[in-house]
Amino acid sequence: MTKRSESIAERYRRLARETAGRGAIDAALRALDMLLGGVFLLLSLPLTLPIALAIVVTSGPPLFYRGERVGRGGRIFTMLKFRTLRRGAEARLGPYLGPELVVRTQAETTRIGAWLRATQLDEVPQLLNVLRGDMSLVGPRPIRPRFFEELAADLPGYWQRLVVRPGLTGFAQVRKGYETSMAEKLAHDLEYIADRSVRLYLRTLVATGWRVFNQFLRGLTRT
Repeated sequence: MTKRSESIAERYRRLARETAGRGAIDAALRALDMLLGGVFLLLSLPLTLPIALAIVVTSGPPLFYRGERVGRGGRIFTMLKFRTLRRGAEARLGPYLGPELVVRTQAETTRIGAWLRATQLDEVPQLLNVLRGDMSLVGPRPIRPRFFEELAADLPGYWQRLVVRPGLTGFAQVRKGYETSMAEKLAHDLEYIADRSVRLYLRTLVATGWRVFNQFLRGLTRT
């Protein structure tokens, strides 16, 4: 009986699990995730409770979007966000990626969802993922399992994103934003993974906070 050959995704997940980590740094970053994630979650409550009510009143349940993502070492987890799309949109958008996905997503976005996306408040529930250990506050943004193998086949080194937990924010988002190619985002993600430290982690959080604050102000002017 012949042994089943590994798929590209399986091979890269194995490589990520076998790659030597940086134990002391990763432990320190995890401690910061727990401390800061808990603080941010408590501070967000005055905003998140009215947001939850507004979503349910204007478009009904469910309150959260729950999507499968590839985590550290290839482990699949359920990522949370406030729902910003019409019900059933995930199934309709499933086959698309890249610019076409962006256009189709805009057409599926609810009115309050557009505001949540503009202010990035839809990401707040991911603080629960951080506290559960699925994610970090800083790291490569999580990706859907169905796209992992495709991107891993096209981009050398893509598997190295799995060495760390995916992040609520990332080096790529701070540096280049969301209109950057996947290859450019990967280069910034790999730079963060290689150079990760408490100082770089905190610098990325501060830069993200400033960016989110500005987007929140711009989002308020659109309402």
